[in-house]
Amino acid sequence: MSLFFQQVLNGLTLGSVYSLVALGLTLVYGILHIPNFSHGALFMAGAYAAFFASTALGANYWVALVFAAVVTAGIAVLSERLVFSRLRDKPPLHDMIAAIGLLLLIEAIAQAIWGADFHRLREPYPGIWQWLRINAGLVMPIQRGIIIAGAVVLMIALHLFLTRTTTGATIIAMAQNREGASLVGIDLTRVSMITFAISGALAAVAAVLFVPISLIFPAMGNLVILKAFVIIILGGMGSVPGAILGGMVIGLVESFGAFYVSTDMKDVIAFAALVLILSLRPEGLFPGYAR
Repeated sequence: MSLFFQQVLNGLTLGSVYSLVALGLTLVYGILHIPNFSHGALFMAGAYAAFFASTALGANYWVALVFAAVVTAGIAVLSERLVFSRLRDKPPLHDMIAAIGLLLLIEAIAQAIWGADFHRLREPYPGIWQWLRINAGLVMPIQRGIIIAGAVVLMIALHLFLTRTTTGATIIAMAQNREGASLVGIDLTRVSMITFAISGALAAVAAVLFVPISLIFPAMGNLVILKAFVIIILGGMGSVPGAILGGMVIGLVESFGAFYVSTDMKDVIAFAALVLILSLRPEGLFPGYAR
């Protein structure tokens, strides 16, 4: 039984990271209808920004996390202003091509600066929470606990922002009816910039929470963005609750698949789960725009 609960904890850790990445992606799609394939590069950029702050600037982990969130939010806003805003009235295919170009560009810049070698961000708290032992078998490294707790806090904060603030209300209004929101005076440019900033910050925080137990390298966002698209399709395109639930489902499926089947098959199992669920519920778990 302890092995089962250990896989639940591992799945919640992965699911928390996936959910944060998917949340930013689903906000951009649900509000602006942009399939932002460059979102994986923002995940990678956040990791490198934290690595730079930690190594070159000597910042501690939490300062590096905030630094990475701010820098990546800036990169996301810059991409919106220089690329996506200029394609607003173009066919959707233009957004997709531009996003892939941005992904390749940001990866190339990271590789030119830091090389193709793997890097690691040191764990701020390398210990294990002993009080989580069950029959001397269930343990949780502190960093994994930080990932889960951090994701929950950010999800709650995002929910409160969208539902309890004026800015959040304008974002939801734009998602529900872009033309109507424009007619009542909501500034599409401002909403777009805020949405991209939130998206970039969420991707960066997800990366910085995750890389102490993983590795930093230029292509680290590629598989993550594929899974994020799986999650938002599974959860319902543009659905915030769907992104959260979909991320947890994929994380748990991967964890149990890797343990009970094969680590080599965990990604295949995750995509197979998508096919199975969509065959039963084609509209996703929570169809609809961001809410």
